[in-house]
Amino acid sequence: MHPFWNTIVKVFPTWLAPNLITFSGFLLVVFNFLLLAYFDPDFYASAPGHKHVPGWVWIVVGILNFVAYTLDGVDGKQARRTNSSTPLGELFDHGLDSWACVYFVVTVYSIFGRGSSGVSVFVLYLLLWIVLFSFILSHWEKYNTGVLFLPWGYDISQVTISFVYIVTAIVGVEAWYEPFLFNFLYRDLFTTMIIGCALCVTVPMSLLNFYRSYKNNTLKHSSVYEALVPFFSPCLLFILSTAWILQSPSDILEMHPRVFYFMVGTAFANITCQLIVCQMSNTRCPTLNWLLLPLFLIVMVVNLGVTSYTESILLYSLTTAFTLAHIHYGVRVVKQLSSHFQIYPFSLRKPNSD
Repeated sequence: MHPFWNTIVKVFPTWLAPNLITFSGFLLVVFNFLLLAYFDPDFYASAPGHKHVPGWVWIVVGILNFVAYTLDGVDGKQARRTNSSTPLGELFDHGLDSWACVYFVVTVYSIFGRGSSGVSVFVLYLLLWIVLFSFILSHWEKYNTGVLFLPWGYDISQVTISFVYIVTAIVGVEAWYEPFLFNFLYRDLFTTMIIGCALCVTVPMSLLNFYRSYKNNTLKHSSVYEALVPFFSPCLLFILSTAWILQSPSDILEMHPRVFYFMVGTAFANITCQLIVCQMSNTRCPTLNWLLLPLFLIVMVVNLGVTSYTESILLYSLTTAFTLAHIHYGVRVVKQLSSHFQIYPFSLRKPNSD
């Protein structure tokens, strides 16, 4: 995609801040999420016998997804083009990407949805975690080796999904009901692609790069414990959220799948952002993220037995708290970095340049 991005970046004026490009792409991903949340709130819109998402929505989502992906690809080129590369830009880019993971995966889910023609909400929950772990694996690699390797599986998935959105608008969701090959359904292809990219591209490349750094004696952390610390919080998040699903008296994931996915994705984004800050500043990654404490308490309360209404209130309250806490953390870090480097986050002008 670099030849395409090199051409596109020349369209942007040199006064346009790279962080503004990054943030604009992120907002497009959020808009797609909200748009499909309106037309497909419970992921049944693509199931047989239900009112389907209008064709124009898929066209809009497909176009905006590709535009968002393109903006994510050219923001760094714009920074180098305008000689404005900063640690703030790196954090802004990868920090928003970590939050975009949940928006992207959940939006794609609406193509197949749940029901007889789709995948269950629990299967999508597991697929979401595969994507999340694939993302943090690359940053774990940089935390230990000092080099960030982004596998091309991400590029393939973005281009493919943008194309699938447009195709869905043309042929309708009914086309995905038919077998892709023999009895192999398109939903199975969707699942296989996510698992395959993780197992065949992301994991092998990260482990290979880690091994090369070990052989060259360039690892930043010598002990196994310190090298694995970044995995503690995301693994505990997975354990706690899965325990909630399995112990839920009201089957919370079936009742509120979109909110539950968002809660998990937001907590994960906060964990990842803290890891990114640590890898940029060469400081030790926190062993545990404090957001896991209220989640742990809620899982304990749910295990004791609560009503369906109470459990729903707990989920919505926790999701709201996670969202506000993550936004607060992001704003605080951006302000500190902006003050330290004497820059505006959305402008190329220096604060003292009048």
